[in-house]
Amino acid sequence: MNIKVCGITTMKQLQQLDGLDIDFAGLNFYKGSPRYVGEKISATEIQNADFDVKKVGVFVDAEYDDVMKTVDEYSLDIVQLHGNETPELCSMLAEDIEVIKVFRIDANTKNVDDLLKEFDDVCDYYLFDAGGQKENLGGTGVKFDWNLLVKAKIEKPFFLSGGIGPDDVAKIKAFRHPDFFAIDVNSKFETAPGVKDMAKLLKFVKELR
Repeated sequence: MNIKVCGITTMKQLQQLDGLDIDFAGLNFYKGSPRYVGEKISATEIQNADFDVKKVGVFVDAEYDDVMKTVDEYSLDIVQLHGNETPELCSMLAEDIEVIKVFRIDANTKNVDDLLKEFDDVCDYYLFDAGGQKENLGGTGVKFDWNLLVKAKIEKPFFLSGGIGPDDVAKIKAFRHPDFFAIDVNSKFETAPGVKDMAKLLKFVKELR
C-alpha cells in the first residue's frame, strides 16, 4: 500500500517520514493554506538532503512558470494540482514532471468518470478528495462516499484522500478498485496544522502494511 502524507512543514518531519518508508510527502505551496511550506523549509535545505520519499509539491491555480520555478528550487518529484487547473496546463507540466490532478467529490457528484474525461491524456495520477469547488482546499478531515469510485472506471492510478484517519485501516483494506494506487493522509494525523503526530502515523503504517 502506497502512502502519501501531505502538509509537511519541517525538515525534521520530512526526515521522519523518510525513516518510516512513507512513499510520498506533500509540500504545500499554496499561500492561503495554514500548511504553506514556503517560509518554513528553504529550498537549500531540500537540495542538500537525500531522501527516498518522493516530494510532491501542492499547488492551487498557480501559473506554469511559478510551478516550474518551485519544482527546480525544491527538487520536486511530482506536482499536485488542487485547484481549477486546465487540461492544457496539466499537459504542459506533464512534459517535464509527473502530475497528480485533484478532483473534489461531494454529494452532488453523480458520475466520477465525467469529471475525468478531459484529463485522461494529460496527467499521470488522479487524487480524489472531499468537498465541492467552493470548499476548503484539502486538510478538512471530511470523507466522501468511496462507493462513487467503486462504480467508476477511472483507468488511471489514483490517490484516495479526504478525512482518512487512524481508525480507517479496515475500511482501506476493504476498498477495492483496480486503479487504487495510494492513500493520502493529512489532518487526522496532526496535533496542529502542518505538525504530524509521528507515533500515530507509525502505528497506522504498521497496521496498514
